[in-house]
Amino acid sequence: MNFSRLYFSTITATVLINATALALSPAATSARGSADWATPAHDVIGVDAAQLTPEFWIARLEKPDAVVFDADAIVARNARLPRVDSSVLDLHALPPTLARKQVRAWIQALSSRPDRALVDADGKPLASAAVDALIDSLALADIPERQPTRYGLVVHRADLRTFPTTHGAFSDLSDTDVDRFQESALVPGAPVVIAHQSSDGQWWFVVSARYAAWVEKRYVALGSAEQVFAYVDKKPYRIVTGASATTVSTPQQPALSELRLDMGVRVPLLADWPAAKPVNGQHPYTAHVIELALRNDDGTLALAPALVQKNADTQGDYLALTRANILRQAFKFLGERYGWGHAHDARDCSGFVSDVYRSMGVQMPRNTSDQAVSAGFDHRAFGRRDNRATRMAAVHALDVGDLIFIPGHVMMAIGSIDGEPYVIHDTSGLSYRRQDGTMTRVELNEVSVSPLTPLLFNDKQLYVDRMTSIVRIRPVIAKESPHKP
Repeated sequence: MNFSRLYFSTITATVLINATALALSPAATSARGSADWATPAHDVIGVDAAQLTPEFWIARLEKPDAVVFDADAIVARNARLPRVDSSVLDLHALPPTLARKQVRAWIQALSSRPDRALVDADGKPLASAAVDALIDSLALADIPERQPTRYGLVVHRADLRTFPTTHGAFSDLSDTDVDRFQESALVPGAPVVIAHQSSDGQWWFVVSARYAAWVEKRYVALGSAEQVFAYVDKKPYRIVTGASATTVSTPQQPALSELRLDMGVRVPLLADWPAAKPVNGQHPYTAHVIELALRNDDGTLALAPALVQKNADTQGDYLALTRANILRQAFKFLGERYGWGHAHDARDCSGFVSDVYRSMGVQMPRNTSDQAVSAGFDHRAFGRRDNRATRMAAVHALDVGDLIFIPGHVMMAIGSIDGEPYVIHDTSGLSYRRQDGTMTRVELNEVSVSPLTPLLFNDKQLYVDRMTSIVRIRPVIAKESPHKP
């Protein structure tokens, strides 16, 4: 990763002062020595029940409800993001036709022959013939020289896959939670460009604003660009502000029955729906009448009304970006199962932080590797020249909502206790040293709260030692000089 010429705006003075102090300290490894961390029965050091609520952390803040990034500034930053970050695509900007070279490049950037040994769900090595079949299923020879740019809307939460298959592939059977063919997921109402079809005709290679991958055709409805973008931009709307919300059960319209809508999803509100007119056989006075995408039998797009209960966690607009809202939104996922690539109808570490900020209107790149370096956000980057003292000074200057990146993982700062910074993160587990100095691993597989500085990246390095970037989702106040690793 290239972290040069990246900035972080508000911690320079604190870092310089604290780095000097810490460099002179023989205990500049964490806020507390390993011997100070008692191990509770649940094995997650430094955490008790009181700390598992957002109100605990909110109560420690001054002016927790102050807006730190206003709505107009967020809209402007979202608009700028595709212009400065190649991992985010403005679908409006695509040409009316797609060239074979572009489509082939999209597919081959993702669907390349695995460079590691993999096993299937039965633990059998993924044979060369099976991999050949996956490559053949891409139907690269069938990509036309030029094709009209086709658009669609996602109609159901859908997995994005490396290859057009639902079959999993794993490094080994000890870690079947990590399907190496699982890339991400799309939510209902997400716009996509349909670029290609698999050899069996059951999958489309789609390009969304944040990811390009294979999706089952049954989850995408084909419409015109005008239809798709009119739906995406339609007002008024509702924003899902809970971890998720579901439409009501309806036998009259099974495709829209108990449909899951994840945090941050925006759906049009049919505000002019007649107050006494039933929706799919149900009176609407206890619910919001929303509009959702449907897939007709021929694959084309239709729009239909559905109901979301008024007591569901939704709002008429994005939440204000305040530290209190960051905490409340993040803690709505506490205990949710970890889902590599958004598997298990859940999310992974980068999806977790993205959904929290999406509920406040902030759009982010999909993967940690892009989030950590995106030119659309303000960074404090770290390289080989940054010693532990400098890094510790930086983490002690964290503010609520700051994102801390290490290779392959992102955490969100939630506050500190007695000088120890704490984070919430969606993680497979964590490692630390017990009071006797032995290293222990706690398997979590969930959104979790933990102190930051005791966490071990490996037997010799802390997470802090491997920190690559801190991102603050705020307006720039005063930029520091470029940091050169």
